[in-house]
Amino acid sequence: MSSPLTGTAAGVPFTAVPPAHDGPAPLIVTWHMLDAPRSDAAFAAALPMNDLPAWRVHLGMPMCGARMVDGSMEAGLALLRKDVLMAALYPFVRQATEEFPAALASIRARLPVGDGPIGVLGGSLGGAVALRILADTETPVFAGAVVNAAIRMRSVVDLFPGDYPYDAESEEAVDSLDFVARAGEIAGRAPLLVVSGELDDPALRADAFRLVDALGSPSELLSIPGLAHPLADEPGIEPAPQLPLAREVDAGLTRWFRRHLPKLPPAVM
Repeated sequence: MSSPLTGTAAGVPFTAVPPAHDGPAPLIVTWHMLDAPRSDAAFAAALPMNDLPAWRVHLGMPMCGARMVDGSMEAGLALLRKDVLMAALYPFVRQATEEFPAALASIRARLPVGDGPIGVLGGSLGGAVALRILADTETPVFAGAVVNAAIRMRSVVDLFPGDYPYDAESEEAVDSLDFVARAGEIAGRAPLLVVSGELDDPALRADAFRLVDALGSPSELLSIPGLAHPLADEPGIEPAPQLPLAREVDAGLTRWFRRHLPKLPPAVM
């Protein structure tokens, strides 16, 4: 396999994995988890999708990987402790979504991916970014997928200790990231594969089922026996050997995206 390419696209760190063949190919963009694997390079190693004839460009989430403060996740963890929703989860998703158009334009200028529809993939909090790209942007998407995703941000907030003190601003923010309620905005955009580990948090798993039910065909659920929330071992920052359960997720994603990959127009080939 070709070695990954690393760099920044409009200020966003990325790890890009080329297809096995030379020349133009479709593009799949991903956003990683805050759990392991918690960097673009680590996510690329956990879910390489090596058999896909497509570029896989893994974007770094805010304050993760190359954007960690002083080489540590501590600054991001401090924001989670300060205000889990309005200091961390919501602004992270908002920033990743807002910086995406410029990053995509930079990627298109640098890699032979053409200007057609893309695939989107997100894990955990990165799943909320992928879903927001579908719900809130007009970026053409041929297929999407999420893995153990933050589908309803209220469910994620509830995983943290204590009762969150919602006010009007935070209610609006958390409702904007309820993609079960927004399924109608996603359904017409692209088919979505929702991957859920059978040992993931029960609330997150219930949200996965609700989203697939709300979307209907051709979206699908892929349930992975034995899989908890993370896809890699701690600390999950550097690339690591692929775990057996991550390999099962990887195989399911590869089948899904291969089924939906667009054909590049003759002028681009």
